Amino acid sequence: MEIKTSEETNQNKTLLEETFYVLSKKKNTFKVRLTQKGLHLIRDNDDNIKEQIIQLKDIIGCQCLRSKKRARHCTCQSLPRSDSLQVVEENSTDLDDSDISAYLYVYAYILQGTKEANKKRERTIITLRFRSFDKYEDNNKEAQRWRCVLKKLMKGETLTSSIVNQNSIITRHRETRRLLILCNPKSGAGKGKQIFQQKVAPVLNEAEIPYDLYLTKHYNFARDFVRSSNVFQWTGIIGVGGDGIIYEIINGIFERPDWSDVVKSVPIGVVPGGSGNGLARSIAHHADEPYLPSPTLPAALAAVRGYSEPMDLVRVETLSQIVYSFLSVGWGLLSDIDIESERLRLLGGTRFTVWSVARLIGLRSYKGKLWYLPSSSSSSYSQSPINEGSSMDFPSEVHLETDEGDGDNVDSGDRPRRMYGPSPQLPSLTSVLPGDWKCIDGRFVMVHASYQTHLGEDCLFAPEARLNDGRIWLLIVRHGASRSQLLQFLLGLTTGAHASSENKDPTGNIELIPVIAFRIEPDMAHTGYMTVDGEHVEYGPIQAEIFPELGRVMVP
Repeated sequence: MEIKTSEETNQNKTLLEETFYVLSKKKNTFKVRLTQKGLHLIRDNDDNIKEQIIQLKDIIGCQCLRSKKRARHCTCQSLPRSDSLQVVEENSTDLDDSDISAYLYVYAYILQGTKEANKKRERTIITLRFRSFDKYEDNNKEAQRWRCVLKKLMKGETLTSSIVNQNSIITRHRETRRLLILCNPKSGAGKGKQIFQQKVAPVLNEAEIPYDLYLTKHYNFARDFVRSSNVFQWTGIIGVGGDGIIYEIINGIFERPDWSDVVKSVPIGVVPGGSGNGLARSIAHHADEPYLPSPTLPAALAAVRGYSEPMDLVRVETLSQIVYSFLSVGWGLLSDIDIESERLRLLGGTRFTVWSVARLIGLRSYKGKLWYLPSSSSSSYSQSPINEGSSMDFPSEVHLETDEGDGDNVDSGDRPRRMYGPSPQLPSLTSVLPGDWKCIDGRFVMVHASYQTHLGEDCLFAPEARLNDGRIWLLIVRHGASRSQLLQFLLGLTTGAHASSENKDPTGNIELIPVIAFRIEPDMAHTGYMTVDGEHVEYGPIQAEIFPELGRVMVP
């Protein structure tokens, strides 16, 4: 005998129920039930009863509409909208006054497939036609009741009997959220605006979430906009573009005296439109959400669902500036590829493959010192989450003002930037490090640190990384690594094979280790490239420390 818990009983309890006819087939009916699980479509066709459940977690929105003039067809379907039915909003001048029906459109993105390679989400529209009453107002009242209950279920709000009761007065649902969209129209192959308008805006419209769209006009536009605007008028900030626009948004936040309030209440969403898209790919991987064939869909779904999770950030210090990083710090091969391939930006992500071949042929190495503090260290360095505790009390602010950059600094000519944020746990960049730090002195092909699983859409850099695990994954490739080793390493990045224990380099020339802080001191006799989140920074000493759960990102 199966015993159901009270929670399971509540999940299966019918909140609303109605019978609908299928278009042109009066003998076929759908009994539609709404429960806390979702929308149950029960089809009765010649004693053959089939049930399909549209899970609540897959439903993103619903709208009440009226038929357009000359559209007199009735429908109840679980397939995409029929071309024979055209609908408009109830205040439209094109509505059909002769049709007293009210139409409820329910939008869902249903997960299909079980294997990782076959998983994808398919857009589905369920159209319910309400026409039991003789007046449109009464039919609309019933449709609005269904819409109201469904909206409250989607938001996790408590349902009262008065709301579910058909005799209650239904008040129109009012969306309390409003999103800020910062879009880089020149990102990647120059299709940022097109990506938003064609892939993201339709999903936001289906969910009836209002937004304000701003196109970036120049370098650091998003950073200055976030720094100077009243961002509390929005419930989230979405960056459309590559990792560069997210870098600007995050550092714009840390130029604000009220940075701690912003990171607590205004999460960041990431719509991939650049060449790398490392963070967007990492978030989808973290949520076990299919990224392909529609890379923008996970981000759009995250935005409409309103769910967010804490994310580690890394405080990066150079001789002239302090920035906050969400993805990576690099020196050597991968940074060379990233910066030098900018001239091939129109190729999109393919530019990295092309330049990887060029850099393998003309392999470089760099002399310097690498210091790091292993994550297993018993050092007094604090790794406790910044937002630990219900009050999310942050350490005291520090006010840091950078000098004007010199000729080697890509920010040369910018105004000095005052940075805020949690108090650093490390000695300053020019101070001596404690004795429990490990040091490697020699030549390196590269040193690359990441705190996300992916550096790009097809670059699984640190398979064990998590959004908020408090660890930096430090890749060290010494000068002794051969070209064949490096080729195997680069090929392994697509699947993460380079990080598996089976592929561990016996020579010790290539290793990936978890740390909580590091410092790089390059020999300044020769210059190269250093990057933070793919952005070019001055070549010279650099150090980084992780702050667990300092940021917050939208997650599907």
